[in-house]
Amino acid sequence: MLDAALPSLPVDPVDDADPPAPTGIVWDDALCEYDFGPFHPMAPIRLTLTRELARGAGLLGRPGVVTLPAPVASDEQLARVHDPDYIAAVKQASRPMEEMTAEELDELIRFGLGGDDVPPFPGMHIASARIAGGSIAAIDAILSGRVRRAVNFAGGLHHAKPATASGFCVYNDAALAIRHALDTGEERVMYVDVDVHHGDGVERAMWDEPRAITLSVHETGERLFPGTGFVQDTGGAGAAGTAINVPLPSRTTADGWVRAIRATVPALVRAVKPTLLVTQHGADTHRLDPLADLTVSLEAQRGVMLLMRELADEVCGGRWLALGGGGYAVIDVVPRSWAHLIAIATGEAIEATAPLPAQYIAAADAARTAHGLSPEPGLITFGDGRPLAVRDWEQGFDPEDGLDRAVQAARRVSFPEWGLDPFLD
Repeated sequence: MLDAALPSLPVDPVDDADPPAPTGIVWDDALCEYDFGPFHPMAPIRLTLTRELARGAGLLGRPGVVTLPAPVASDEQLARVHDPDYIAAVKQASRPMEEMTAEELDELIRFGLGGDDVPPFPGMHIASARIAGGSIAAIDAILSGRVRRAVNFAGGLHHAKPATASGFCVYNDAALAIRHALDTGEERVMYVDVDVHHGDGVERAMWDEPRAITLSVHETGERLFPGTGFVQDTGGAGAAGTAINVPLPSRTTADGWVRAIRATVPALVRAVKPTLLVTQHGADTHRLDPLADLTVSLEAQRGVMLLMRELADEVCGGRWLALGGGGYAVIDVVPRSWAHLIAIATGEAIEATAPLPAQYIAAADAARTAHGLSPEPGLITFGDGRPLAVRDWEQGFDPEDGLDRAVQAARRVSFPEWGLDPFLD
């Protein structure tokens, strides 16, 4: 079993005088019922293995860590972001396929339900609403003071729109969590999305909401789904500057990705001064992900997670909800990435050089066999063995570098909206 005793893991040092921040981890085995079928990229094994790795590494037994529920969100809660007709369509799509007529299936298509992207499956509404309910429950736990931080790695379904499913996403738990926080009296929420794909659904849901600031760092929509997220997209008429986009060139490296994030996110978070930080950590920026074209490492993802924790502690009093998201190297990458996220949220970060628990390696090998995949004997540590060598923005802007030009374009559009100098800050 993965709960057996394991060798101690190298960790980042922390001040022993500081007690760990109470942290909630959203989990219910029923979250794995969000399942589009055996040939779909978004296989629920990524959730199961993340949970097993977190348990095997002792992360869930750390002081101050509690399990938060994932209740099924009510229709009233879902309707704070999604249209009632769309919710009704998702319920219709939840029936067994053999019970639906061709006309009924055709009707679902206009809601984005059908085809290879978001194929209907029995129980779709309940499974999708449970993920949303988990993120809403995490917000409630943070706002009540029960926990200071929370993680819902099953969440981050950032492509769902008010009236359509999109990009493997049915209900937009991130937008619902933000809306719930605002409805409950939160003053200002900032959403930072570092998934390889633009966080279009959250941006659209918050387009006219001045109390919600969305910042998405992603591979350019000129080359990648969903084809949105350009620097000129800055928010609605009553919320100018609240949508921030940092589109990056394809093939951006791990060092370049971290450079871009450091050059934009910290200054903007400090300028916005949110009272709550919500972040989305899709693992599909990784070089092994089959659905995108960045070449990011686990070391880089870990470094950005640490940065988000530091910003939450500095600006929001530690009030931070971290979500999962995309990630389609479901065995080799996603569990390790989100285990880092859980470790960072619950206390001490695991070193990228730390060995994976032997029991977890066995579980991953069994999952590969079950999915008809070849063994991966090189998967033995929490990282990729690729240390970062980031050239920080303060060291200078290179106008000959495509990444630097993209970053500077984003800074020139977004920084003045928040009183920042795009050349000096």
